[in-house]
Amino acid sequence: MFSKGQIIFGVLFFIVFAVIIAYTYRKDFKLHKRFYAGSIWVLIAFITFILLISAIKFFFK
Repeated sequence: MFSKGQIIFGVLFFIVFAVIIAYTYRKDFKLHKRFYAGSIWVLIAFITFILLISAIKFFFK
């Protein structure tokens, strides 16, 4: 299915990508707290909306 070289490349790419994303997140952590302070409420509202849609679909099926 995949060659050994492709698997090694995929694993190394994933590791390097994850390290870069973690480093960037750490570097911008103060900015995230400052500019996205109330974003948790948007996430909660979105999840509630999806659950409401799912419940309506389930009960009116």
